[in-house]
Amino acid sequence: MKKEIKKIAILTSGGDAPGMNATIRAIVRAGIHNGLEVYGVEEGYKGLVEGKIKLMNRDAVTNIINRGGTILGSARLPEFSQDEVAQIALDQLKSRDIDALIAIGGDGTYRGALKLTKMGLNCIGLPGTIDNDIASSEFTIGFDTAVNTAVEAIDKLRDTSNSHKRCSIVEVMGRYCGDIAYAAAVATGADLVITSETGYSLEEVIKTVKNCQNHKSRHVLIVITEHITDVRELAKQINEYTGFDSRATILGHIQRGGCPTPFDRVLASRLGNAAVEELLNGEGGKCMGVFNNKVVATPIEKALEMKKQMFKGYKDLTTIIS
Repeated sequence: MKKEIKKIAILTSGGDAPGMNATIRAIVRAGIHNGLEVYGVEEGYKGLVEGKIKLMNRDAVTNIINRGGTILGSARLPEFSQDEVAQIALDQLKSRDIDALIAIGGDGTYRGALKLTKMGLNCIGLPGTIDNDIASSEFTIGFDTAVNTAVEAIDKLRDTSNSHKRCSIVEVMGRYCGDIAYAAAVATGADLVITSETGYSLEEVIKTVKNCQNHKSRHVLIVITEHITDVRELAKQINEYTGFDSRATILGHIQRGGCPTPFDRVLASRLGNAAVEELLNGEGGKCMGVFNNKVVATPIEKALEMKKQMFKGYKDLTTIIS
């Protein structure tokens, strides 16, 4: 017989993502609508261990659906992988009679939720990360906003690159997932995209720039994922080998901020509401995602083993990038 839940908690962990606030709002509104008490945990798992837990009402989430960042704050706590640290977090929840937890974040957040699940707490994970690297969802909360931010910046760089006959190398975030780079490259008509999936070859870069020169191009646009190579050094090498004036731009954490797009707000609202429904049905140890515009639940353990497939869809478009 499933246990009736009366109190749930929410936390946001890891890197912030536009749409996290919209997710928090949806969970609070859905929870209260279903007669639950909803608590917010400040500063992620770190705040959970420290007992930074507060009761939230409808007023607490008014006018936040359009705000970037997270009103609960976020922090990283590598020590949460230790049983004794996780037990402190569990005790903090038990002392307040909190029955379940919804954790919003990336793979590290999911691992924390999985650990608490194995310790007896019903947990639901929600994919809040700009990288789009959670394989159990076709899109993650914040990805669309990050791509829009990158595209807006690249469009502006294109204007000045064309004016000065310049090669622009734009480094975007994404860590080990190239989805931001691919989406931004396609949307801006880039000449070359470089990600961990494509691999990196200086020879290929030089070949692309020279090919653009042969076609009398006034500008060259290269989009590259972070941690591939030193983009400033790459700009110098392009100058040296081709004579094409080259500049590197690192977009960095600007991609994390700003108002979430309507797509991210709707996605966040759907997943937040679905997480509450899942808990009310007595489910735990799962994460919510979307595939083919349908909300699906996947065991967290399985989700952490899945391989991201989005790259395959973008790979078909490489012929119009190069």
